[in-house]
Amino acid sequence: MTRSSWSPAPPRLVAVLGPTNTGKTHLAVERMLGYASGMIGLPLRLLAREIYDRIVARRGARAVALITGEEKIVPARAQYFVCTVEAMPLGVDVEFLAVDEIQLAGDPERGHVFTSRLLGARGRCETMFLGSQTMAPLIRRLLPGAEITSRERFSRLEYVGPRKLTRLPRRTAVVAFSAGEVYALAELIRRQRGGAAVVMGSLSPRTRNAQVALFQSGEVDFLVATDAIGMGLNMDVGHVAFAGLRKFDGRRTRFLHAHEIAQIAGRAGRHLSDGGFGETGTCPPMEGELIEAVESHRFEPVAAAQWRNDELNFRSIPALLESLALNPGRPGLRACEEALDERVLRALAGDLDSPDRALGREATRRLWDACQTPDFRKTTADDHIRLVRTLFEHLVGPTMRLSDDWMAAQFRQIDRIEGDIDTLSARLAGVRTLAYLSHRPDWLVHPGHWQEQTRALEDRLSDTLHEKLMARFIDRRTSALLRGLGHDGELLAGVAADGAVTVEGHFVGQLRGLRFDPAEGAGALEKKALKAAAQRAVSPEVALRLGALAKATDDAFALTADGAILWRGEAAAVLASGEPSSPRVRLYGELGPQAARERASRRLEAFAAAEASRRLSGLRRLNDAIADGAIKGMARGIAWRLAEAGGVLARSQVETEVRTLSRVERRTLRGLGVRIGAFSVFLVDLLAPEGRSVANAFALLAAPHWRPVGVGPHRLPSPALPTRALALRGLLETGPFAVDVLSLERLGDLLRAAPQRGPDRLMAASALAALGWTDSQARAILRGLGYRPMRGSSAELTAWRRARAPKPEATDLRTPRPSPFAALSALKLDAPPRRRRSRRRSAIARG
Repeated sequence: MTRSSWSPAPPRLVAVLGPTNTGKTHLAVERMLGYASGMIGLPLRLLAREIYDRIVARRGARAVALITGEEKIVPARAQYFVCTVEAMPLGVDVEFLAVDEIQLAGDPERGHVFTSRLLGARGRCETMFLGSQTMAPLIRRLLPGAEITSRERFSRLEYVGPRKLTRLPRRTAVVAFSAGEVYALAELIRRQRGGAAVVMGSLSPRTRNAQVALFQSGEVDFLVATDAIGMGLNMDVGHVAFAGLRKFDGRRTRFLHAHEIAQIAGRAGRHLSDGGFGETGTCPPMEGELIEAVESHRFEPVAAAQWRNDELNFRSIPALLESLALNPGRPGLRACEEALDERVLRALAGDLDSPDRALGREATRRLWDACQTPDFRKTTADDHIRLVRTLFEHLVGPTMRLSDDWMAAQFRQIDRIEGDIDTLSARLAGVRTLAYLSHRPDWLVHPGHWQEQTRALEDRLSDTLHEKLMARFIDRRTSALLRGLGHDGELLAGVAADGAVTVEGHFVGQLRGLRFDPAEGAGALEKKALKAAAQRAVSPEVALRLGALAKATDDAFALTADGAILWRGEAAAVLASGEPSSPRVRLYGELGPQAARERASRRLEAFAAAEASRRLSGLRRLNDAIADGAIKGMARGIAWRLAEAGGVLARSQVETEVRTLSRVERRTLRGLGVRIGAFSVFLVDLLAPEGRSVANAFALLAAPHWRPVGVGPHRLPSPALPTRALALRGLLETGPFAVDVLSLERLGDLLRAAPQRGPDRLMAASALAALGWTDSQARAILRGLGYRPMRGSSAELTAWRRARAPKPEATDLRTPRPSPFAALSALKLDAPPRRRRSRRRSAIARG
């Protein structure tokens, strides 16, 4: 072929149509990168940023431009342009051009922009339109020469029915249709499932990417989003749950169309992984016909594309409005309803196009440019109209620019990062407006400066908003625990030297000895997660500790006055029941194998018994003497009653036995550490400091809710305390008070040393005060001991006379009160000597 006969191939016009998850956008990007230059228009700024980052990773930042309404990154020698559809610079000559989601040509609000690209945007070598199969008939009608390629979905999409939020599978996207609904659902998921990421079209790309990263990384398993996820945002979603089937489309609240539901539900299942969709919350059930349409991807075709005249007449405002109102005059196109920019223009036309102020062509063009400013703030129509009028007044003013002072004033109003989520979102919307203005270089004196300022502020607000969203909608600790517990692998857990327990990098509690104290949980889910994590992460460590405890020597333990048994300085168990000779303990915590816990319990009980035997040696010797029969006669009865009482006994209870004791019996009792005082019979060792703490621990078993406070007489509660609870503390019930035995003995010494007046003892108040008692306490105690004040007492001296106690009944040692020692005594006394019994049998045999 000669050069003169060669002609270039005609430009290729292709429509790649199919449902979601068919790889259409990926195909377009790959085709574009196969050319020396290219441009792709995308429906969302978020998606444009995602595709831009992908291409930059392959070709470098100097080869790729990003152009959206609020952001422009245009290197000097850019080869590839990634844009929102509205911001595509159609004057740039590229070899390849693509427009994604071309079915939006039928959208009442934005459709005319997509239709304009469909009819007029072309690449020099190839043009590709990507979208739903519903566009096939219309493309054949409008573009007869177009090559239509259909693509099948890589995976199956299946309806799985309604599910409660608590039953949604992991990797679920919950879709709502307002910011309020999104926030409410995210808050509910945080309480019930640990947390959710949030994605809305109003988020900045930086915030959106940070939120999506939380979901993609698995830090959270749920995503709550608006229908923005239906526009090609790629995430690893396995299930889509609709929280509603109605949305506000800018004019009215209406039910979603079947193809809109399919567009959103199609985000479930990526590449070869099947996906599911259904309802949740209060969403009504989908009808069978709708479900079948979504699953089979069969919908009513787009009947007509929304169209608006691109060749506008700027001679005057009426001429501009007239040119905007033209009908397409072509089958397959429908004149669109008034868009926002046209509504704003009509609202301003009456004031601006007056006889005393006729706008020329250039002013009318500038007015139309100002009317096309997007309403990012979404406040009120009047507020947006006022903003557009302000912009126009600056653009037709003396400088024909927005002044730096005006921009600075607008910037100062939003240059703050404090506030809640709604406040930050509103400021971000304000930044988007200023960013849009800064990328109109013919509107500003210093556009580069304001581009830098708005970009930096947007980044700061975006990062702060991301942190606020995480703090409000993600319980990072609970989410991490639930994620770890949901896997079969081992949790990343550890126990520090100070007992701090971390799971998946989060502090979950403190291990103190054998007891795990979980960190405070805000709700039932967090508490449940903490408990489950403890069982998985701490149980192995507790099992090791139980084994070490069972093998430890006595010097590793300590018994406190509160009944706690310490191991290595940490409380491991507490006395639960029993006597000093046979205590029973209760291990702290619930973790660890049951067999290991039993072995540890027996070891601690052995220690507690040995400790009580060592530190309460007097009580042990007394019990041994009774059991072995080493003490006999009247002394034996006193001994077992003293042991039964816990080491302290009111003398009045055994007065008869005490008076009949022989010298040998008294000496025997004294050898066993028993002292017979003026008002009590007690064990000396029980009162020694070494034995006090152990005795107090066992006293708590008898009266768990009573502890004497301070020194001096302790007023007794009602109902009365068991005698053993007082005796083990060295106390004796005396009137309304529990008085320590040694103080009573000092009182006895004072009474014996006091002057006598017949049978009376003359006691001075100062003498009783030496005991540390008040006058009222001393009088009550003396009355409790059987003393009565007599007539003739003076202010300085009180005559006290002890009433004659009634003669106590004889104590039958063969039928003592029930106690282990009484039963043992009766057994030994009832049983005659073995030798005597055998002689009797021999006599009977001889007779």
